Amino acid sequence: MCAAPTPETPPLAGGETGPDALRPLLDTVLDALRAGAHVRGGPIPAGGPDAVAAQVRAALGDPFPAHGTGSDDALRTLVRTLAAGAADPADPLCAAHLHTPPLALAAAADLAASALNPSMDSWDQAPAASALEELVTKALATAVYPTAPRPDALVTTGGTESNQLALLLARERHGPGHPVQTVVGANAHHSFRRAAWLLGLPEPVAVPTPNGTLDPVALDEALTDLHGPLLVAATAGTTDTGRIDPLPEIADLCDAHHAELHVDAAYGGAALFSGTHRPLLAGLDRAHSVTLDLHKLGWQPVAAGLLAVRDGRDLDALSHTADYLNAADDTEAGLPDLLGRSLRTTRRPDVLKIAVTLRALGRDGMGALVDRVCDLAHQLADFVEKSPGLQLYERPALTTVLFRPTAADDTTVAAIRRTLLTEGRAVLGRAHADGRLWLKATLLNPHTTPGDLQDILDLVEGSTDR
Repeated sequence: MCAAPTPETPPLAGGETGPDALRPLLDTVLDALRAGAHVRGGPIPAGGPDAVAAQVRAALGDPFPAHGTGSDDALRTLVRTLAAGAADPADPLCAAHLHTPPLALAAAADLAASALNPSMDSWDQAPAASALEELVTKALATAVYPTAPRPDALVTTGGTESNQLALLLARERHGPGHPVQTVVGANAHHSFRRAAWLLGLPEPVAVPTPNGTLDPVALDEALTDLHGPLLVAATAGTTDTGRIDPLPEIADLCDAHHAELHVDAAYGGAALFSGTHRPLLAGLDRAHSVTLDLHKLGWQPVAAGLLAVRDGRDLDALSHTADYLNAADDTEAGLPDLLGRSLRTTRRPDVLKIAVTLRALGRDGMGALVDRVCDLAHQLADFVEKSPGLQLYERPALTTVLFRPTAADDTTVAAIRRTLLTEGRAVLGRAHADGRLWLKATLLNPHTTPGDLQDILDLVEGSTDR
């Protein structure tokens, strides 16, 4: 009886032959991305969750078939389906979340990272990538802390991991028996509560944010009443309105009460690139640690987070030894120890796309992008103010604009958003402020035009009239 023929071993992405194997596959992927976007025809597929799920089921078929269809078919079918069913942040009418359209050059760099596949948990798996990460993270940490003698930063998966790391480092600075009490604004990111829970720390104390930012008077009262090690977590770019807490006043209060300060600048931290908007972050360098997230206002593919610290010695608390990754004699012989650079073991070289972007655009190029989207937010606010049928919540602090139809109640506002989603016409967010529900436009696409902004408002007003 003859044995079944052995399938041809698929080619690899790396090595000298890898680029030749990738080239035709990339053509297939790019064609499928274009075809899927054409089928979608807008910022999000029409029909809602059930329709999209049905299309995915039909395209996928058996998720784990006995016999494969081949590379070309698998890529063409599934990439086209994913693109057709995507919420595409490159569409100017997709403006709900801190969901950035990545720069093409950053996505291309990410492809290189995937092909080379360094694992950032030991030097012998990532020789050049580990050196690149050290240089870039120290440069970004210095941008946050320009006068600190030894700033440093770690690459993370985003704001949630960075905030968790900040709480972990604060816990370790004070040691067992001295639980750190975190104090946050009422509008702080949910990750602080989750991090406190994961780390066995007390539930964070929430301070009122009556004007959309952490109230210094209420913070002063809270810090006066609390005892033990204290960590205040301020925000530079809230997820609801984009507001920035009064960092200098908060830093003064932390000094007066012997509290430590962490700033969640996942959204607003990229204002450091802009000469125009950098003053919004005055006081940032007084924090013990700062969360940055360049897959928000930095135009990077997910993930591209960082945690910057004023004193790199704080990161010593993350030191860990596994003999097969960072044996003591290897470290003593000069091999860099990467295991203490993250809570994760295996991790991608996400620093490559950041490094490519910074080299290509420079500080001024990145700053110009920040300025562009901030200007777009002000243009949208102008349009809302001039429209008698719409109401503006406030002038934007960064790139977030809250607005609503003047005569609509909260139920109608929510229904307008869902209608535009289901019809595939626009993707807007929602936020509660001033006791009411608002539509939220988060403008991160530097290619958006004033005409696109007017289209958003026309769609909202058209839905109101139905």
